[in-house]
Amino acid sequence: MFKGLSLFLLLISLTAQAEQWPGEQWSVGPQITAVTDLENYAFPTRDESTRQGIRTDALLIIRDGQIIYERYAGPTTEQTPHLTWSISKSLLATVLGMAYGEGLFKLDDPALKFYPTLEKHPAITLANLLNWASGLDWQEDYEYAPLKSSVVAMLYTRGHRDMAGFTAEHDAYAAPGQAFRYSSGDSNLLAAALKTMVGPQRYPDYPWTALFEPLGIRHAVWETDANGTFVASSYAYLTARNLARVGLLMARGGRWNDRQLLPKDWVAFNLKPFAGYKAHQDAAVPGGHWWLNRPVEGASSPWPDAPPDAFAALGHWGQALYVIPSEKLVIVRYGDDRDGSYKHNELLKRVLQAVRP
Repeated sequence: MFKGLSLFLLLISLTAQAEQWPGEQWSVGPQITAVTDLENYAFPTRDESTRQGIRTDALLIIRDGQIIYERYAGPTTEQTPHLTWSISKSLLATVLGMAYGEGLFKLDDPALKFYPTLEKHPAITLANLLNWASGLDWQEDYEYAPLKSSVVAMLYTRGHRDMAGFTAEHDAYAAPGQAFRYSSGDSNLLAAALKTMVGPQRYPDYPWTALFEPLGIRHAVWETDANGTFVASSYAYLTARNLARVGLLMARGGRWNDRQLLPKDWVAFNLKPFAGYKAHQDAAVPGGHWWLNRPVEGASSPWPDAPPDAFAALGHWGQALYVIPSEKLVIVRYGDDRDGSYKHNELLKRVLQAVRP
């Protein structure tokens, strides 16, 4: 019996030793060399005066917890905290997961419980907000339609001082939880709710103390509005290497070393497709503030050349954190793509071609 127990403990020890985790720095694994097709796509020659075409600022590939490829361009280096745009939304979901693990809220709690300004919309739950299914009549248009854009008004004009309050003033177009409509406003309502959950004393440091520091992220910037509420929709800045730590946490089911940082049921919710989603061509499927490569009725997988367990945090102008657990891959891609020519599936296809024997 004791021999069997000793062998079992030895196997556990060897497994733990084999699993790579970053310390202060990432370890470097065997570098991929078949990168010509990947680099031709990610780092093409480009006329910067026109801002047309693909511009990759950073491409980092982690496999099995080690760096196997890393390249930067322009002013971006491994030490540059890059604007993540809407990757910030998935970062918020991860921070909220830490509060969930503390027992500070339940998914079916009314958002009004933590943000009383939502008194016009008492039926909206935290889960509805995480699925971008609040039912609020929000217009997520950008620079191509600024006059009718809710998000432009929130970030830059009449809503910029109190972004959650501005969102709460919107009328409803559907019952909560019935329809998907992507909304930066939903994300900022969650950021305001988090302030009540953790309390005003903990809130300004909470992303750092709860999440960043346990992951070994020593430097990150997250802007707030004039009310001191994190702009969860848009304004977190991290280096590619630091963002990859969040990806590794998610790739390993919320575990970091021997600690289950994120509850397993929280990660499961993040990666569950929103039931009310109607397929859009080539569009990733919304989960709980993450994007999924799942087929839904009426459409195939959004990224057909990637495994179905792939998921991502995505941001404006080509920011992406891709996670592919079955391939033990975490990929960070920062860019400045202004014309829509960058395609997630194309990059993922070329990455997978490069890393597979």
